Amino acid sequence: MSSEQPKVYLEVIKQINNIINEDQLASGDKLPSERELSDRLDVGRSSVREALRALELLDLIETRRGEGTYIKAFGSYRLVEILLSFLLKDENARKDLTETRRIVELEALKLACERITDEAVNQLQMLVNQAKEEWSHGDLPVEEDYLFHKTIVEASHNRLLLNLWVSLVEYNKVAIERSLKREGRMLVSLNEHEEVYHALKSRDQQRATEAMRRHLENSRF
Repeated sequence: MSSEQPKVYLEVIKQINNIINEDQLASGDKLPSERELSDRLDVGRSSVREALRALELLDLIETRRGEGTYIKAFGSYRLVEILLSFLLKDENARKDLTETRRIVELEALKLACERITDEAVNQLQMLVNQAKEEWSHGDLPVEEDYLFHKTIVEASHNRLLLNLWVSLVEYNKVAIERSLKREGRMLVSLNEHEEVYHALKSRDQQRATEAMRRHLENSRF
C-alpha cells in the first residue's frame, strides 16, 4: 500500500465524522449515500467506499442491503483515528495485529469460562462436528473455524471485546486462511478446537487457556 493511500482513508473518515457532527446524526441514523458523500466531500466514490468499509470493519457503521448505511456507535473519533492510522501505516502492523488478537481472545476465553451458557457450549460442539464433516469431504471449514472462535468471544458477554476481536480478525482473514491451508495444519486445528471445547464445557479455565494459547501459537498467522 502506498504512503498516500492511508492519508486518503483517514481524511475521508475525518470528513465523514464532521458530517455526522454537523448533521447531528446519532446511533441508528442513516448516513448519506455513497454518491452524496462523494459529492459533499469532493472525493472519488472509491475513496468513500473504502473509508466506509474501514468504519464497518470497526463495527461503527453497518450496511443494510437495499436500505443504506447506518450508524451503530461512532463514539470518540480519536480512538478510530489511532487504530486506523496504526493499521494502515505501520509496516509491522500485521505482527502486532496478530499479537493483539491473541491477547483479546485469551482474555475473552477466561471470561467465557465463567459466563458461557449451555446453549453456547452446544453451539461449539456443533461447529466442531460440522468442521470435521467438511474436512472429511475435502473441504476447508474456514467459516466453522471463524464461528468457533467468535462463539467463544461472544460467550464472554463483553461487547467491547467482541467488537475489537471482530475488527482484528477482519483485517487478518487472509493470513488466517493461509495458516489453515498449511499441510497438516487443519487436522491439528480441529483436534485443538475439540480440546478447547471440552475444557470450556467443564468450565476449566486453566485447561481452556492452555489449550487456546497452544492453538493460537501453532496457528502462526
